[in-house]
Amino acid sequence: MRDFDAELADSGGHRYAYDFDIDVMHRFKIEAFRPYLRPGRLLELGSHEGDFTERLLPCVPDITCVDASADALAVAKQRLGDRVKFVHATIEEAVGIGRYENVVVTHVLEHLDDPVTALRRINEEWLTPDGRLFLVCPNADAPSRQIAVHMGLIPHNQAVTAAEASHGHRRTYALDTLEHDAVAAGLRVVVRSGIFFKALANFQWDQLLKTEIVSDAYLDGCYRLGQRYPQLCASIFLLCERGETA
Repeated sequence: MRDFDAELADSGGHRYAYDFDIDVMHRFKIEAFRPYLRPGRLLELGSHEGDFTERLLPCVPDITCVDASADALAVAKQRLGDRVKFVHATIEEAVGIGRYENVVVTHVLEHLDDPVTALRRINEEWLTPDGRLFLVCPNADAPSRQIAVHMGLIPHNQAVTAAEASHGHRRTYALDTLEHDAVAAGLRVVVRSGIFFKALANFQWDQLLKTEIVSDAYLDGCYRLGQRYPQLCASIFLLCERGETA
């Protein structure tokens, strides 16, 4: 049995979510999503404590959040109140969700025991006929990770480190393996991209962001460069539409 609350806890000097994730990556995920969002409702699967949900609300005000951690949902409810609907369930066990024009799954798929089955549920049960899935995962081929491999800290790009495993990671996706699972689930991939060129580890970014070395213009530059080189981004992004169902 998995303890989803325990998987969210910081451990061994490694944080579940860094300031870089919340202050930088969340900002640029919204920028990447905004041109593709459909009018209507949004389902966020794996909403954690609601930080990203709060950024989504100005774009799509009708949001339902599903999360497996009661602790995380308690924080999200305190933050967001009745502006959002909350469902305490795993993606595999959630019922009565309905259909949505937008489904958001960010930094969640790598945690799932059976990601293809979860993606198939999204395709067959939760997307409207013209709905879109916004699928984002940490990138195995990010330069920061490749540098760690050459330093001997990680055995290979797609390895799951002990710290990642303690936070519930089951795999580390690259663009090709992520698209493989999306297509295997019946989804149609319409955009392949990356979010934020990243040569430093998250903890290094947290230290750097406390200084005046990095400006907003530099961060914007890393985001724009990442659009040219998605395989070298912190996160990989697939925009998917509903595919044929049996």
